[in-house]
Amino acid sequence: MDTKHGDRLKLFLKYFSFLAAGLAICVVALRLIFPLPNIADRPTSNAISATNGTLLGNLMIRGMEPQTDEMTGIMLLARGDDALASRMALIDAAEVSVDAQYYIWHDDVSGILLLGALERAAGRGVRVRLLVDDNGVPGMDGYLAALNSQDNFNIRIFNPSTVRSPKMLGYAFDFFRMNRRMHNKSLVADGAFAIIGGRNIGDEYFRVGEDVFYVDLDAIATGAAVAQTATIFDAYWNAPSVFEAERIIVGQRDQATFDARLEAVKSSAGAKEVADESVNSMKRILANGEGLEWTRVQVVADDPTKGLGIATRDQLMISRLLSILGSVHGSLDLASAYFVPGKNGTAFFTELVQNGVDVRILTNALDTTDVFLVHSGYSRYRRQLLKGGVDLFELKLRRESVAEDLQILPFGLYGASLHSKTFSVDQERVFIGSFNFDPRSALLNCEMGFLIDSPTIAKSVSSIFDGPLASISYQPKLTAEGKMIWQEYIADGEIVIYQEEPGASWLTQISLSIIGFLPVEWML
Repeated sequence: MDTKHGDRLKLFLKYFSFLAAGLAICVVALRLIFPLPNIADRPTSNAISATNGTLLGNLMIRGMEPQTDEMTGIMLLARGDDALASRMALIDAAEVSVDAQYYIWHDDVSGILLLGALERAAGRGVRVRLLVDDNGVPGMDGYLAALNSQDNFNIRIFNPSTVRSPKMLGYAFDFFRMNRRMHNKSLVADGAFAIIGGRNIGDEYFRVGEDVFYVDLDAIATGAAVAQTATIFDAYWNAPSVFEAERIIVGQRDQATFDARLEAVKSSAGAKEVADESVNSMKRILANGEGLEWTRVQVVADDPTKGLGIATRDQLMISRLLSILGSVHGSLDLASAYFVPGKNGTAFFTELVQNGVDVRILTNALDTTDVFLVHSGYSRYRRQLLKGGVDLFELKLRRESVAEDLQILPFGLYGASLHSKTFSVDQERVFIGSFNFDPRSALLNCEMGFLIDSPTIAKSVSSIFDGPLASISYQPKLTAEGKMIWQEYIADGEIVIYQEEPGASWLTQISLSIIGFLPVEWML
């Protein structure tokens, strides 16, 4: 009997070895058939610094005159329409350069209007550099190739698939490279003004249309932080993970289709609203810094070598964030759309509570998350966090009874799904950016954000946890017997108690449990 089992094992190992060898040969062959372009001789391109010879540069320099060189003027962009209009206004005002990098750029009203604005800028002689992540621009090859062929318009692509259709086939033979994405979101105009935050380019991020939208947060800045943002952009633009569009997208230029699409979008009702808001945003930008707070701002980002999987620990953004969080004394209020703390993060937050810090965390509930796998990763640590004294809040589905004016509060409050990535430390410092507290942001995706020394802004972010949050979230709790419950505050102070996770059927609960045992957390 033992001999038969041994023979079967040897036969299995033999077939497995043949299979592994065959797969390895296929991978090598496909990489030879679909190679990445050689960019060894590519010249370096650098940002153009601000000067008083441009409108935006003059505004920045005049605004900095009463300040020290390290100061930055900054203002939150909490409303989606304001965030889109501010981008449009900066692009339309640019006279020398626009540098933009985004993870997602949709073919919708906001995406096409912004591409149209960049095209107009290039047409009047502005140097446009647009860096996009290949995962975030599905079906856009024709548009990108057409725009990239124009004078002054340069497009590059981060970790692209060398197979353009179907693009995802690239994962089959180059998974570990393509699993690393550029999640950064920034726009710099004339080296003088920058916008950084959590918003991608798409209608759902700017609340264009009323059906589905994300709650998010950006900040517009001028002064010292803009040069830091530009330096980070240059590092990515010239990185070995980034390739010129003309080397990746071959023979797919489609200018006529883009022109027709742009004209159709411009005639829509949504475009008219965006144009009106853009005028208002430009007036605010021109108002000699009105609404800006001048303070110290750091721009933090992953080194672009993370896109190759060779970044050292000190080159990772998570290392800098943890060193800052490590000095928390009184409170930490954190909002993260995709929150998977892992063992180390759970221990970290628990230790903060043990040291007397009030830790409050807002993430998406099961019925608002758009990534079920991430919610399964979060739910795995929920009980431990509650045991450790962390206060958790889960943004629930919006209700028509919620007041419309809540949208103006920090990172919204009134939306289909949370997309913000921000935290307030001791109500003195605040982070706004693209970084989610999950393994993907920490170890795989490239991220960036603003670290702002501002009690005013930090308190405005924390203020949501002090009141309105209870009315628009479920709050997980542990009973005296250690059972999980969810509290929901509704009208007139009434509290509804859920014994099971809101929105979870028995099949969903089983699925969450099964996924929790799978070794996929490193990819979440």
